[in-house]
Amino acid sequence: MNKAFRVLLFFVALSYSCVSAVVGTIDLVNVKKLCPTIQVDLMYTYDTNFTRSVVYDCPSDVCYVRQGTANKLIAVQAELSQQGLGLKIADGYRPHAVQFIFWNLVPDPQYVADPKKGSKHNRGSAVDVTLVSLADGKELPMPSQIDDFTEKAHRTYEKMGEQEAQNCKLLEDIMTKHGFVGLPTEWWHFDDTDWQNYEISDVSFAELAKE
Repeated sequence: MNKAFRVLLFFVALSYSCVSAVVGTIDLVNVKKLCPTIQVDLMYTYDTNFTRSVVYDCPSDVCYVRQGTANKLIAVQAELSQQGLGLKIADGYRPHAVQFIFWNLVPDPQYVADPKKGSKHNRGSAVDVTLVSLADGKELPMPSQIDDFTEKAHRTYEKMGEQEAQNCKLLEDIMTKHGFVGLPTEWWHFDDTDWQNYEISDVSFAELAKE
C-alpha cells in the first residue's frame, strides 16, 4: 500500500474515533450496552480486513445501529441462545465518509455499495454477523471469512461443506425471521427490512458521544 493511501486512512480514522455513547441525535444505539451477550468485534479496527489497514480508530467492541435494528438483533439473540448460540457482529453503522474509501478500493456494487447511493451500513440499518457458541465464544464454521470477495461468500456457493451450509442457512433463516434480508453475495451481510426509514448519516462516533 502506498504512503499517500496510508496517510488518507490515518486522517479518516482520526475523524471517526469511537466512544461508548448510548443514543445519538439520529437514533443510534450501542448494541453491546443493550445486549451484553452479543459479541462485537469490529473488523475495521484491525489491519486484517480487505483494506489491509486500520480504518476505524476505535475500540473493537463498540458497534452502533438504529434502535429498531437493535431490537431485532436482540430478538435474534434471544432465540439463538435457546440453542446455545449467539451473534458476533463484525460491522454495523459506518460513517458515510468511510464508504468512499471502500469504493475507491473495490468499485464493485456486488461487494461495496456506491457511496453516491450510500450503504445500508451508512444508515445504521445493516450488520455483518456470524454465529458463535455461547459456551466458548468460538465462531461456527462458515463458507468463507467475512469480507471474502470470491464466490465462496455467495449464499448459493455449491462447494461449501455440509456443516458450513447448515450454519449459513441457520443464520439466514433466523435473521430473516426477525426482520432482516441477506445479501446474495455475502453470507454475513443482513439489511434491516425497515432500512428505508433511516437516512444516510455521516455523524462520527465522537459526535454521538456528546449527546
